[in-house]
Amino acid sequence: MPNIRESDDGSGTLTVTFGHEELILRRRYEIASICNDLLIALWFVVGSVLFFWDSTTLIGTWLFLLGSIQLAIRPCIRLSRRVHLRRVGGAGAETSRDF
Repeated sequence: MPNIRESDDGSGTLTVTFGHEELILRRRYEIASICNDLLIALWFVVGSVLFFWDSTTLIGTWLFLLGSIQLAIRPCIRLSRRVHLRRVGGAGAETSRDF
């Protein structure tokens, strides 16, 4: 079971520990983007599997639609991040790193 802890320094850093391995996530927009991408992959993989049987094709189609809608959410997350960075830190706070 993974161990999840948030930093005490107010940086918004989230550390997920899997045994001896650690995944460090910084800032809520990166976390939102990663979760969104994982859900997109899940909807499309499960939807693809459901297309193997005629009885589950309708559910698979709905999952494809859900995944497509979530693809539209990703630029919204990026835009929200850019607006937030401009508001908080001015023009110099924006980096080329895009989630």
